[in-house]
Amino acid sequence: MEIVESDIPGKLFDGSLMRRMLKYIRPYRAWMVVGLLLVVPLTMLANTLPLLFRDAANRFLEETGLGTAERIRGLWPIAAKFIGVGFGVFFFRFSQGYLLSWIGQKILFDMRADIFAKILRLPLSWFDKHPVGRLLTRIGTDVDAMQRLLTDGIIGMSTDLVMLVGVMIYMFFTERRLALIMLALFVPMFAILLFLNNKTRAAHRVVRQRQSALNSYLQEMITGMTTVQLFNRERAVNERFDHFNSGLRAAFLYSIRWFSFAFPATEFMNALSVALVLAVGGHLILINDPALNSKHIGVLLAFMMYLREFFRPLDDLSEKSNVLQSAMASAERVFGLMDVPETISDPTHPVAIGKFRGEVEFENVQFAYNDENWVLKNISLKIPAGESLAFVGATGAGKSSIISLIARFYEVQHGAVKVDGVNVKEYAQSELRRRIGIVLQDPFIFSGTIADNISLLNPEVTRERVIEAAKFVNADGWISARPGGYDAVTQERGAGLSTGQKQLLAFARAIAQNPDILLILDEATASVDTETEVLIQDALRKIMKGRTCIIIAHRLSTIRDVNRIIVMRRGEIVEQGSHAELLRLDGYYRRLYELLAHAPVK
Repeated sequence: MEIVESDIPGKLFDGSLMRRMLKYIRPYRAWMVVGLLLVVPLTMLANTLPLLFRDAANRFLEETGLGTAERIRGLWPIAAKFIGVGFGVFFFRFSQGYLLSWIGQKILFDMRADIFAKILRLPLSWFDKHPVGRLLTRIGTDVDAMQRLLTDGIIGMSTDLVMLVGVMIYMFFTERRLALIMLALFVPMFAILLFLNNKTRAAHRVVRQRQSALNSYLQEMITGMTTVQLFNRERAVNERFDHFNSGLRAAFLYSIRWFSFAFPATEFMNALSVALVLAVGGHLILINDPALNSKHIGVLLAFMMYLREFFRPLDDLSEKSNVLQSAMASAERVFGLMDVPETISDPTHPVAIGKFRGEVEFENVQFAYNDENWVLKNISLKIPAGESLAFVGATGAGKSSIISLIARFYEVQHGAVKVDGVNVKEYAQSELRRRIGIVLQDPFIFSGTIADNISLLNPEVTRERVIEAAKFVNADGWISARPGGYDAVTQERGAGLSTGQKQLLAFARAIAQNPDILLILDEATASVDTETEVLIQDALRKIMKGRTCIIIAHRLSTIRDVNRIIVMRRGEIVEQGSHAELLRLDGYYRRLYELLAHAPVK
C-alpha cells in the first residue's frame, strides 16, 4: 500500500496542540528551569576543552625555545585541567539527563492517567464504534512520543541551541575569519534541514494512523482466534494482515526516505566545513599570517575541535525535529480522544440516593443506537418495587436495551427512564450503578484470582462477603474444590472455566456488591448446562426475595415463576401478563413458547 497524495495531511503544526502539551510541564516547571540552567555551565565547560588544547599546542608542543623537560612539566597542569573540565562536562550531562528522565516519567504518568480517566468516562456508544487496538496506541505509543517531545525535545532542543550559540561565540573568540566561514555555511545547512523536516513531518501522521489500524486488527483477530481457526480462515486473515502490514511499511519507508537525507546531508556539510577551514586556515599559516601562523597552529587545531562541537547539536536538532513531528502527529490523535464529548455526564447537583425502593418506570421512551433506527418505540411501563419481571421476544426486539437504559449506559432520545420516581439523569452515575446488580449472558472474567473477580477489588467487599456471596449462589462447592480455592488464578477472559462457572461467578459478583434492590439478569442462563441451571435457579429464588428483578431469558424455566412477563416485538410491547395469562391469550407469546418448547400447548 503506497503513500498517495490524499494520505498527506494539510495542516501539520498546530500551536494549540503544543500549548495543551505544555500544560503537563507546569507542575514540574521549576525542575525544567533547573534542567535549562544546567546548559550554561555545560556549554562553558565543553567549549573550554579546545582552548586547553590550543594552549598546550601553542605553548608546549610548538617550538618555543623551551627545553623538553620544561615542556613536559608544562603539559601536566593542562592535562589535569583537561581531566577536571571533562569530569565537569560528565557531571552536568549526567545531572541533566537524569533530571530529564525523572521529569519525563512524571509527565508520562500524568498523561496516561488523564487519558485512562477520560476513557472511563466515555459512553458505551463510543466504544461500539472504536476498536480497542486504537485505544492501546493512544495510551501507549502516542503518549510516549508526546513525552519525548516535552522532555528530550524541548529541553534537548534548548540545550542544542545554547550549545550551538556558545560554540559560535567561542569560534569568533578563537579566530574570527574561520568563524565567518562557518556562519556562512550555517544558513544553507539550516535551510536544507528545514526542507527535510517539512517532508518528514507529514509522514509521521500517516505512520501513526496505519500503526493504529494494524494494532486494532491484531487485537480483534487474536481475540477471535477460536472463530478464525474453527472456520479455517487463517489464510484470509493472514492476507488481510499483510495488507495492513504492507501499508505500515510503506508509511515508514516514506518517512525514512526523507529522514535518511538528514544525517548524510549534515555529514557532507561537516566534511565541506572541515575542507574549507583546513584550506583557509592552512593558507593563513603558510603565508605567515600575524594571527594564525606556524607559531599559532594550536588555534587551527582548536578550531577543528570546535567544528565537531558545532555539528553535534546540529545532528541532535535534526533528530529532535523528527521527535517534534512524531509528537505533533501523536498529540493530534491523543487530544482528539480527550475532546470526545462526554454525552452521558452527571448533573451539577445530583439527587442523593439513600436506599432505592426499586420502582422503575419508562415514560414514552424512544431509543436508537444509530440515528433514528429505533430499537425501542414509545415504551411506557411501570415496574412496582419488589416485582419480578421478565422480558421475552425474538433477537433484536429491544430486550437488552432496557437494561442499558436503566443503568444509563445510553441516553434515551425521547421520554424518560425513572427509578423511584426520579429521572435516572438526575442521579450520579456511580451511585446509580452501585445499587444495580447486573449479570450478563457472557460475563467478563478478569485475569487475577477468583476472589478478585467476585470483589472486583472493592475494599468494601470483604473476604467474608466474597465467600458468603459464593455460597449464596451455590458456587462455593466448585470454587473450594479447585487448587487454591478462592485464590486460584483466573486467566484472561476466564480461560479454563466453563460457561456455567463464569455465570455463577457473575452471580456472586452481583450479590457481593450488595445492590439495594435491583437485580437485572440479561439472558444469564441462556448458555449453561442443566446441572448448573439447577444451581442458578435455586440462587434466583433466594435473590428475588424483596428485590425488584428484571429478567431477560430464553429458558422457560427462568420466567415461569415471575410476577409478570413483558412480550416485545420490534421494539414495542405487544403483550404482558403472567405465564398462564399469556398462554390463554393465544397470541405472540404462546407462539414463542411453543417454538421454544418444540411442542404445542394443550
